[in-house]
Amino acid sequence: MPIDPARALAAEPRSATIHWDHKDIQLYHLGIGAGIPATDPDELRYTLESRLHVLPSFATVAGMGVVGGLSAPGIDVDLAAVLHGGQRIALHRPVPVRGTATSTSRVAAVYDKGKAAVLVLRTAAADDDGPLWTSDAQLFVRGEGGFGGERGPSGRLDVPDRAPDRTVERVIREDQALLYRLSGDWNPLHADPEFAKLAGFERPILHGLCTYGMTLKAVVDTLLGGDVTRVRAYGTRFAGVVFPGETLRIRMWRRDGGIQASVTAVERDDAPVLADTVVEHS
Repeated sequence: MPIDPARALAAEPRSATIHWDHKDIQLYHLGIGAGIPATDPDELRYTLESRLHVLPSFATVAGMGVVGGLSAPGIDVDLAAVLHGGQRIALHRPVPVRGTATSTSRVAAVYDKGKAAVLVLRTAAADDDGPLWTSDAQLFVRGEGGFGGERGPSGRLDVPDRAPDRTVERVIREDQALLYRLSGDWNPLHADPEFAKLAGFERPILHGLCTYGMTLKAVVDTLLGGDVTRVRAYGTRFAGVVFPGETLRIRMWRRDGGIQASVTAVERDDAPVLADTVVEHS
C-alpha cells in the first residue's frame, strides 16, 4: 500500500537549512489578514519592518515541513486524498525576525482510523542559540486506513458552559488563499477549481493553517495584549473547511494557563471550523 508504517517510522530524520527574513514574515502576516486598517499602530507590528514582531504560527510555514513530509520514505500518497487534521506548535523561545536554522523532520506516528490513515509529521527547528520550535502536523490520508495499526489518541475538549470572554469576527477575503499560498503551500486544492472538485469540494477552500494563524492573531491581539512572546504552545483540530469570502467567528475563553477557542463559519450557521483549540501562554 502507499503508506508503509514500519518504513516511515524507521526512516532517518531529514534535515535542511532554512532561512527567513522580514519579507517572509511580512508576507505571512499579510496572508493571514494582518494590515487592516493599514495605519493602525497595532497592525504595523505585523507589517512594518521597523516595528516587526513574529506571530509564532509562522513556524508552520518556515521551511514548509508539512509538504516536505509527504515525500518521506514509506509514504506515497495522492495529494487530493490528504486533509490537514490538526496542528500543534511548541515555542522554545520567540521567533526572530531574521534567522537561519536547521529544520529536522520525521514521521512521529502513523495511526489507523479505519477509512483513513493519520500521519503525525514532527518538525523541530534550532539555530546556533538552541531550539526554536517543535511542530506536529496531523494529516488524514483518506482511503489508506485498515492496516491494523493503533487508532491513536482521540481526546476532545468540551466547549465551556458559559459565555465567551471575547468574541471577534474576521472576514476572509476572496483572494486570501491566493495570498497565503505565496508563503510556500502550493497545494492546488486552495487555488484550482478543477482540482478542488476532484478532492470533493465545490470550489477551492482556505488553507487550514491560514485559519490557524488568523485565530492565533485574534487571541494575541484581544486577550494577550498584542504580545506574541507570551505564546508558549498552540494546538487545534481542523473540524471543517472555510471558503474564501466567508466570515470566521472566534469565541475565546480564559482558562488556567491558557485560552480555549472555538472557530465557526458565520454564513453556514456557525459550522465548525476549528475545535479543541488551546493557546498556552505565560
